[in-house]
Amino acid sequence: MVTWFSVVFAFVILQRLMELMIAKRNGRQMVALGGFEVGREHYKYIVLLHAAFFAALFGEVFARGNETMTPHGAPFALFCVAQGLRVWVLLSLGKFWNTRIYVLPGSEPVMRGPYRFLRHPNYVVVALELVTLPLAFGAWLTALLFTVLNALVLRVRIRAEEQALIEVTAYAEGMGDRERFLPTLKR
Repeated sequence: MVTWFSVVFAFVILQRLMELMIAKRNGRQMVALGGFEVGREHYKYIVLLHAAFFAALFGEVFARGNETMTPHGAPFALFCVAQGLRVWVLLSLGKFWNTRIYVLPGSEPVMRGPYRFLRHPNYVVVALELVTLPLAFGAWLTALLFTVLNALVLRVRIRAEEQALIEVTAYAEGMGDRERFLPTLKR
């Protein structure tokens, strides 16, 4: 039987697989242009976090018998908004978007799209998804656990990313006045 949960879950898994293909292509392009990867040592934890998230989401939804439910309106609406923001981020970053951290020495920071308003809109999107998708299907334990775990992983990732960008690009000059996660609306 086709359910809301099965359709949404399949959509998100397919979306992630497509993003991994885009990331691989963009990574090769960055290296060809003289870029390099940083934060490789923590990337495996990000992969583990996301794989465990999908397993936990699937398990909790079925354990609660929520697999046939219609998604809760507000969390599902926010999840859908996050999907639009995800596309905006991908289009804005173009070749610079990746699931890994690649930096291109001498490059200017991307300051268009949502990057006009905040430094890390992609991480805002991920955080929104990790809380809203489970809540849309009544999986509140998954929402809580993975929101906390994501915050812990992002503490390490953002430090590594910003340090590398500050060292080899004009990141500090371009993005220094923007908040990390909350929009700066004076732009």
